[in-house]
Amino acid sequence: MQKLISFILTFIIAGCSFPGVYKINVQQGNIVTEEEISQLSEGMPRRQVHAVLGTPLLLNPIDTSREYFVYTFQRRGGDIRKQQVVVYYDNDNQLARYETELLAETPAY
Repeated sequence: MQKLISFILTFIIAGCSFPGVYKINVQQGNIVTEEEISQLSEGMPRRQVHAVLGTPLLLNPIDTSREYFVYTFQRRGGDIRKQQVVVYYDNDNQLARYETELLAETPAY
């Protein structure tokens, strides 16, 4: 019985560290480029901002004056890289300003 348990545990442990496990690249969110950011101008209506940047990934139901366009990328189980664009609107739902943290290069597939 002990030999059987040892044999099973050996295969379980070996399966966890098998070197041939394939890890995929994972990307999520809105890919926003410098070109798209340059198309934004103060006073644009919200729907026009969405036409340029796409649908925001995060919405705050309490404070609708901000929208978050977030993109994350993880290459084969490595570190997660993130970029973010925060768009602020005034009381008339027009673009007031925006803040960007873009990646140096967008590593899309």
